[in-house]
Amino acid sequence: MFGLKVRVMVRVTVWNEYRHERIDPKIAEIYPKGIHGAIAEYLEGLPGFEVRTATLDEPEHGLTDDVLKNTDVLIWWGHMAHNEVRDEVVDRVHRRIV
Repeated sequence: MFGLKVRVMVRVTVWNEYRHERIDPKIAEIYPKGIHGAIAEYLEGLPGFEVRTATLDEPEHGLTDDVLKNTDVLIWWGHMAHNEVRDEVVDRVHRRIV
């Protein structure tokens, strides 16, 4: 109406177990900042994205209520540590995305 352009940022959280990169030198060489770091770095280079990362070893696995409230897109990379994800965090994520 007034010629104003409003840029809406898509808030992305990239979650990763961050296990393989720390135990396998070959994978660490490919992803020195973790696969979450590689994905985040790529997205940060594109317009319109506000990106954060979270990993399994952070308090609450990096997925606090506040983080989830401020997340539009959650990218979840899990492979070998599913059993380490606390049930209350799974429930919190499930409530947020369903």
